[in-house]
Amino acid sequence: MGEMVSFTSNGGTSEGYLAVPEAPNGSAVIVIQEWWGLVGHVRDVADRFATRGYVALAPDLYHGAKTTEPDEAGKLMMGLAMDQAAKDIAGAAAYLADRDEVTSGEVGTVGFCMGGSLALWSATLSDHIVAAVGFYPPLPWERMSPQWSNYAGKAAVIHCSEGDGTSAAPGIQQAKRAIEAAGGDCVLFDYPGTDHAFFNDERPEVYHSAAADNAWERTLALFASRLG
Repeated sequence: MGEMVSFTSNGGTSEGYLAVPEAPNGSAVIVIQEWWGLVGHVRDVADRFATRGYVALAPDLYHGAKTTEPDEAGKLMMGLAMDQAAKDIAGAAAYLADRDEVTSGEVGTVGFCMGGSLALWSATLSDHIVAAVGFYPPLPWERMSPQWSNYAGKAAVIHCSEGDGTSAAPGIQQAKRAIEAAGGDCVLFDYPGTDHAFFNDERPEVYHSAAADNAWERTLALFASRLG
């Protein structure tokens, strides 16, 4: 369904996978990768959003690198330059907001694992981004130093696995308190019996279909209520 495109990133150029719906609903979503890179699962999620009417863009934050090996993925994640990631995400939001199909000018973000943290962070980086969804985001937040005050009037949903400590995990609670203190909304959902990465259907050892379906519908509900 989609294709690779280039977009402006703070004066430079970045690339991402773009999925454009046949019947746009006027809004857009940024899909942010796990630590593996811009792999098939991430592109598939972008395609799924397009089938629901959203113009979806998955920026390639590793700029061409990807892997299936955990050790290499860890190295890629630790080597990710947060200042460049911030530029790429903000650039992706501006690119989407400027497309003819995106009549609302409003953008949501959703991310998984490493991308879950980046998605929550993204709402502090761009005025276009008004709703963020983080799936089992790894914490703490020190590398990002989020300006939580930018969440005023925005909304976040965090999907929490049991294997990561549920919504009671200190970093999850820290994010919720900070978002709400800024005047934003933050809703936490727990998924009993799940492990980290329960949404990834390319990893049968952790995939939990019932939880994934539930989280997907809750994600769509947030975007339907906040975008457009």
